[in-house]
Amino acid sequence: MTSGDRLAGVELLRRLRESRGWSWADLARALQTAARRLGIASVMQVELPSIVRTLARWESVTGTSAPRERYQVLLAHIYAYTPAGSLHMGPGSDFAVLATALRHLGTSPKRLVQITALVTQAANTDNAQWLVWLSPAMQAQAAAVLKGERRLDEELLQQLAGSVAGVARQVGNTPFGRLQLQLAPIVELCRLLLKADSPSNELLVLASDATTLAARLAFELADDEIAMAFYQEATNTAGGLPERFYRAAVLTSRTMVTLHATGSPHAAADLAREAVAEAHRGASYTMRARAHAIHAELRARTGDHTETQRALNKAWTTVDQLTEDDPCGGFNATRLAGFDGLCALHVGDAVRAHDQLALAVSALDGPRDLVQRGIVSTDLALARLRLNSPDACAELMHQAVDITAHTGGRVSGQRIRQVRQALRPWRSESFVLDLDDHIHDALIGR
Repeated sequence: MTSGDRLAGVELLRRLRESRGWSWADLARALQTAARRLGIASVMQVELPSIVRTLARWESVTGTSAPRERYQVLLAHIYAYTPAGSLHMGPGSDFAVLATALRHLGTSPKRLVQITALVTQAANTDNAQWLVWLSPAMQAQAAAVLKGERRLDEELLQQLAGSVAGVARQVGNTPFGRLQLQLAPIVELCRLLLKADSPSNELLVLASDATTLAARLAFELADDEIAMAFYQEATNTAGGLPERFYRAAVLTSRTMVTLHATGSPHAAADLAREAVAEAHRGASYTMRARAHAIHAELRARTGDHTETQRALNKAWTTVDQLTEDDPCGGFNATRLAGFDGLCALHVGDAVRAHDQLALAVSALDGPRDLVQRGIVSTDLALARLRLNSPDACAELMHQAVDITAHTGGRVSGQRIRQVRQALRPWRSESFVLDLDDHIHDALIGR
């Protein structure tokens, strides 16, 4: 996107708004109304002044901000209709002007086709508009359940659970905003279904999983307030299940997001302790090991070496008891090695940190591991620096930058800034100058 393209896009956005006689506050209210209609909680719950500031950044001729995917969809739903309320998406319409503006601001033609299809689909359905984000088969079934024409059955629950799992599988390879839009209707549908007198355990599991994932996506998009609201919702939902590891799963995720959103291990300490307690009330050794590992990291960050080692010992002992039929997955000895290495980094054992982190990085080789690989790679780079190898640190940081540029991972971005700060004594060296250029091109100037 050139500066000329940006200026053209900014001018068209401003002209669209003003052609309707709207202030920024008016458009912000219209966006919130559209978000409620489509079930996009991440915008519904944002304070109006915050949205106004976002709009101002879009229209700034000196800035670089542009509408992200969720806002692109909301703007499309607004401008697809005339002020009188009739659908008009053809040449000369406000929708066509919006499409041109978004194209100038860097939105791909493929994405514009997707947006057009979504708006058209919404305009031609008599269901709640947010249902259009579901597949056609699920749309019909969900609408029938909501109207009381059929019962919520195992088939629909399995389809919805499969959709949540499908969104989770895309983390790291699909923009977080797009995943958030895919997940929003399932979260909204779960909320409506939970209003039944006696929701089944299967529905509670689905709702807990969907809302926990929604919280994670909101965090990645820097909507921390929304993320915490989702986590509270997920915690309450999982609390209705007889098996406690579901609540432990929510709490472990919530602990790490709280840590990285606030930068304070003390802010996450109570959650970590609660996660350990809930994990031990449940039947999953995987969840127990993860909870102890997270507790160890928090202790390491506060400098409590004794409690760090005690928690790590518990985690390693628990990992040794893992079985193939454990009800939870996704955590094992190599994942624990990453926590062990990070703890060693915090307590000053750079040799152990390097060995354990290198083991963890080598095992994070799948497409679903990219976000975590970006994080652990920066930790490994810092271990190399602590071993007095700043050039080797910078070399590995190039990989971390590429991964972070691809995934958009927020935590790895935070870690990159921390490692770059640690490299300041070598800022005039060619290997750091090259890294600075790479960071700017991949993460800042794109």
